[in-house]
Amino acid sequence: MKQLSWKLILPLTIISFFAVTKWWYVLVIDGVDVLMSGFPLPYACPCFHTSVCSQIFVLNLIIDICCYFLFWFSLIFIFNRFIKPIKVPKGLTIVLISLSGLILSGMLFAGIFLDNVYKFENDFDYEVIDTGIEFWQTKKRPELNEYPYL
Repeated sequence: MKQLSWKLILPLTIISFFAVTKWWYVLVIDGVDVLMSGFPLPYACPCFHTSVCSQIFVLNLIIDICCYFLFWFSLIFIFNRFIKPIKVPKGLTIVLISLSGLILSGMLFAGIFLDNVYKFENDFDYEVIDTGIEFWQTKKRPELNEYPYL
């Protein structure tokens, strides 16, 4: 199972973490409406002082990554143990590790060189207005006429 963790589970965790997430359209108490992202907890939102950077909540980010990892670990463990042993071809391993390496390096590059704000946990209260699933970061900010009570 250790080999499957490095060759299959970790790359699938990184790829799915980048590809599939949840968006949260929230109204910050004593603030503005923002679009947060993360599943199962929101870990990123735009900064309130500028639109160029993001606020990253490290505790929520770690919890989200652990949830993705546990999902893939459970799925592959159950399949490998009870259905059929998994033999990962070398070509698939190279493709998955290369793709996850590119995604991870892009995320680290954007995280280091942009003017992001890193906080241990979320320090503001908010009210969730709408949520949904996001594939490949396609969700845009909802129009205000969709929410006439704002």
